[in-house]
Amino acid sequence: MQPLMERITGALAAVRNPRTGADVMAADMVRDIATTVDGKVRLTLLLAADDDATLVRDVRQAIESLSGVSDVRVDVRDPAQTEPTPARRAPTAAPPAMNQPQAPARGAATGGMGRALPVMDAAPKAPPKVPEPVAYPQLGRIIAVSSGKGGVGKSTVAVNIAVALAKMGKRVGIMDADIYGPNLPLMLGVDAAPSVVDEKIIPLEAYGIKVMSIGFLIEKEQPAIWRGPIVMKILTQFLKDVAWGQLDYFLVDMPPGTGDAQLSLVQATQVHGAVIVTTPQQVSVGDALRGVKMFERTAVPVLGIVENMSYFENPETGKPIAVFGTGGGARLAQECNLPLIGQVPLDPRIQEGGDTGRPIVDAEPTSRAAKELEAIAQRVVERLVSIYGS
Repeated sequence: MQPLMERITGALAAVRNPRTGADVMAADMVRDIATTVDGKVRLTLLLAADDDATLVRDVRQAIESLSGVSDVRVDVRDPAQTEPTPARRAPTAAPPAMNQPQAPARGAATGGMGRALPVMDAAPKAPPKVPEPVAYPQLGRIIAVSSGKGGVGKSTVAVNIAVALAKMGKRVGIMDADIYGPNLPLMLGVDAAPSVVDEKIIPLEAYGIKVMSIGFLIEKEQPAIWRGPIVMKILTQFLKDVAWGQLDYFLVDMPPGTGDAQLSLVQATQVHGAVIVTTPQQVSVGDALRGVKMFERTAVPVLGIVENMSYFENPETGKPIAVFGTGGGARLAQECNLPLIGQVPLDPRIQEGGDTGRPIVDAEPTSRAAKELEAIAQRVVERLVSIYGS
C-alpha cells in the first residue's frame, strides 16, 4: 500500500474547484498537510471569497474515505492573508518522529516547501472594495434577529417568530448566520446535507418554514475558524445560491455581538429591520445597546426590543418571579426610543423544545410563552408595515 501522505495527495487531486475547474492540489489550495502514525490528518485549505464553501466538506470527505485515516481537521484560511509561496525545493529525507506530525507538505508533490518571510518594505495591499448591497426581492422582508451577547435566547426567539409567522399563513425562510455556532439544525429538528438542483442549494423544511444553516454542511464537532472574507462569502452564497422560492419574510439568526456577520449581512443586501433580544440584567442590556447602535449606524431600522427570560411564573400561585431582575428591556427601549415588543417568560418547556427540535409555538401553543412569541411576530409585521407599507 502507498504511504498515507501519497494517498492523501492523490485523493485531493480528484477534488476540483468548480469555480476554476482545477483540482485543489494543482491550484495550490492545500497547504501544510500533516499526519500522525495513528491516522490523524490536518491541513490548511486556502478558500478565496469567490470559492464555493462546500469545498471544505469535499476535501474532508476525500481524506476520510482513505483507509487508515482516523480523524481529519481542515483549517480554512483566506489566500489574501497568506504569504506568497516560494519556489519548490527538493524534499528532505528526514523521517517524522513516531506519534508526531510529519513535516508539512504542499502542492502535488509530497516534498516540503519553504515558507516565505514577509518583506518589510513591500507596498501595502489596497483595502478590499466594499461590495454594493444586492436586492433579493424574492426573499420578501429581511429581518435580522440579533443580540449584544450570547445566552439570551436569540435563536429561540428567531425560530419561534419564524414558526409563528408560518402559522399566520406567511411564506417564511430562516437563515443561520451564526457561522461559528449554528443552532438552527438542533432547534428545528432538521439535520441533513441539502441537495443541489440546477446549481441551487435546496433548503430543508420544518414547521412550514425553509431553513438553511452552515450546520448542514460541516461536521457537528468541527470548529469554524473563519475570518471575515469567508463569513461574507458564506452569507452571500446562502442569499443568492439557495432556492428559497418566493417568501414573505426572511429571518436571519445572527451571532452574538457586532462583528463580521452583522457587517457582512448589511453589506450583502438590504435588511428591512432588526429585532434586538436581551434579558433583564444590566450586563445584557448594555451589550444589546451596542447592537442597537450598530444597526442604526448602518441604516437598518430597529423594529423593537424583545426581553427574554423576563420572569418565571410560579406554578402554584401564578405570580411572576423576577429571576434575572426587572425592567432591563423597558429601560433599553426607552433609552433608544424604541418599542418593547415583547416580554417572554422563563419557561422550561422552551429549553426542552430547543433541545428536541420542537419550538414552543408549535409544541405548547396555549402556553403563555407561546402566546407572547406569537404576539411578537404580529408586532414585527405591524412595525414593518408602518415603515414600508403593506
